[in-house]
Amino acid sequence: MAHYKYHVFFCTNDRASGEQCCEQCNATDIRAYAKTRMKELGLTGEGKVRINTAGCLDRCELGPVIVVYPEETWYTYLDREDVDEIIEKHLIGGEIVKRLLI
Repeated sequence: MAHYKYHVFFCTNDRASGEQCCEQCNATDIRAYAKTRMKELGLTGEGKVRINTAGCLDRCELGPVIVVYPEETWYTYLDREDVDEIIEKHLIGGEIVKRLLI
């Protein structure tokens, strides 16, 4: 049995070169929001959901991006509302959010 039901990685890469990267889309702030929101909902800890920072996930041109394991589901998002939808539908309801898939 896995330690977490879902493990969510937010790319927060910041490219010094100025090339497209997830951090240009406030990825660190959105990850912090997701982590706080999961705690508020009581969905963190063993057997639940873990929100993590990832280095470059090498899909910045599609970003910002997150990947949810164990299904290896890749999402993009624009704002907190998109992340709320991923939380509500995927992490709570087990349903893939098709409109945000990459």
